[in-house]
Amino acid sequence: MIATQPLSTQSPHVLTSQSLQQLGMRFGIDYRIEGSGGRLATVAQGSVHDVGLNQALHLTLSDLQVERTYRSASRQSVPWFMSVVLDGHISATVGTQHLALTAGEGLCAHFNAQHPLTVCQPAQPRLRTINLAVLATESLSLPTLPSGPLLHHWRLPKALTRSLCNAINQPLPACRQPLVWQGLALQLLGYGLPASRTPPLAGQPTARRTQTRLTSRDRHCLTQLHQRIADHPAHAYCLHDLARGAAMSPSSLRQKFRACYGYSLFGHLRQCRLTQAYHDLQRGSSVQHAAHACGYRHATNFATAFKRVFGIAPHEVLQCF
Repeated sequence: MIATQPLSTQSPHVLTSQSLQQLGMRFGIDYRIEGSGGRLATVAQGSVHDVGLNQALHLTLSDLQVERTYRSASRQSVPWFMSVVLDGHISATVGTQHLALTAGEGLCAHFNAQHPLTVCQPAQPRLRTINLAVLATESLSLPTLPSGPLLHHWRLPKALTRSLCNAINQPLPACRQPLVWQGLALQLLGYGLPASRTPPLAGQPTARRTQTRLTSRDRHCLTQLHQRIADHPAHAYCLHDLARGAAMSPSSLRQKFRACYGYSLFGHLRQCRLTQAYHDLQRGSSVQHAAHACGYRHATNFATAFKRVFGIAPHEVLQCF
């Protein structure tokens, strides 16, 4: 079914624990909902629409108010899976790879039953995403599939973001919509697929490629540091102190943290601080208190960073709860 009207004119659809479990049985996804609540308790409400494309692609538009944080673990693999965030934020994990995505960012994943794709959808006023599953690669001439699980981060070009939003908010007649979305889906693949690794032509020198190698000790130290920041985001952290604690140089810590998680060390710190602030605001804290509690000295800087990540101002979170 194709959405023919903007979300604001539609009756919201309610997702409960029971309905998510039913969806999971259909698509091979395990759902886990945080907090207590019965099977009919609301998890999210809004709209979820499938867009009919050719047999090789399946596209879903989702626009939800998420009331309870929930996680999905996909057991059934497809050649490629892509998700882009237009509003809100999510995080995703495949094996040891982890990404945190906010508005304007996307992921491209290849996974299997042994290393499923796990996505966390935190409670938030609005989460708007587009998910694209590639069911077959032959007719689309896509890059060769990786030998193992992969989680690739990419950023949407602003022009593509505008085109996606226009297609959702100002839909064309039903006879034209599949053509428009087919083109947009191909653009998503064109921008979001990881660069193919083709061997060099005979006689051409092979470009030297820098690859950050992680030992088991590196991964252990990085995992501890990652969790330490997540548990105590308001602490005042210094790169040199963190590097000394991990027995690495500052530059090595930066490189290895990004290689392990797909985002920067201080990007993780900023995301954890703002996420804590979001939860504090949900519990009724003032904007000033939330800012200071997560390490921001000035409420103005806090509000700017908060809106850049979540798409709304801190005081708007207070108005929602």
